[in-house]
Amino acid sequence: MAGLHFDRSFAGRPGIPVTVAPRVRRVTADNPGAMTFVGTNSYVVGNDPVVVIDPGPENEAHLTALMIAIDGADVSAIAVTHTHRDHSPLARALKAETGAPIVGAGPHSFARQAETGDASLDEAVDDAYAPDQVMDDGAVWRFGELVLEAVATPGHTMNHLCFALGGQDTLFSGDHVMAWSTSLVAPPEGSMNAYLESLQRLLTRPESIYLPGHGARLNDAKPYVEGLFAHRMEREAAILAALELDSLSISALVDLLYQGLDARLRPAAGLSVLAHLERLEGLGQVLRPVGNDGHWAAGPLAFDRSD
Repeated sequence: MAGLHFDRSFAGRPGIPVTVAPRVRRVTADNPGAMTFVGTNSYVVGNDPVVVIDPGPENEAHLTALMIAIDGADVSAIAVTHTHRDHSPLARALKAETGAPIVGAGPHSFARQAETGDASLDEAVDDAYAPDQVMDDGAVWRFGELVLEAVATPGHTMNHLCFALGGQDTLFSGDHVMAWSTSLVAPPEGSMNAYLESLQRLLTRPESIYLPGHGARLNDAKPYVEGLFAHRMEREAAILAALELDSLSISALVDLLYQGLDARLRPAAGLSVLAHLERLEGLGQVLRPVGNDGHWAAGPLAFDRSD
């Protein structure tokens, strides 16, 4: 992956507040895993009042750590980037403790209707999430001298938001852009088209420091975002090259494209390939399986690279 280098050096001691930018403290939850890396990053922004971004999973120890980091300050809002169970559920308990409204992402939604054979995403989705105020693209939340702006970045989920901190060159990038890994785009929940458009949108914005939902702070983030986009284009080119030789199943494409992959990540890789295939199908470059053979094939526009 030319130009794309992941930073997996992040240690992130759970429960310990760490200042990562002016008036921004990060508290990492103790929920490590194949999809969460060291754990979910929550952010306490401001001095008094504060906003808490992505309070994280239902975890009593993490709630206690956040309350210690808040340190008696007035909590103006609890802002949520998206509705996965490693990011939003603790918002309810934090609201009960502080009285602060839950704002940001709207209720969970899917990119398309579920079809037979789609992977179940029930375990990942926070169906109980109910915001007090949805922040549409461009909406702002003012607290003290600070301003948080919602930046719509659908793709990983269709309700995904980033939050820009006004005047500080800082973007809270949720799961859209992370230093340690690419973002999972998993149909029917996610959309590769939307994800790629959201990456391009971030390149038009001024922020260069990203604070992600997992892993380390990203400095000089624009080249990295360009690298993420280029990586996805390379992946699509590889899929097309394989299908121009033969029709293949998603499993066979994973074998070709992800050699040496950790077995725990194989389902996620299959979903990522499916997301690319659905985008390419929309462009007329691939054809989905007919009947039950499960083999995708090159489409009538497979050799058209003008896109």
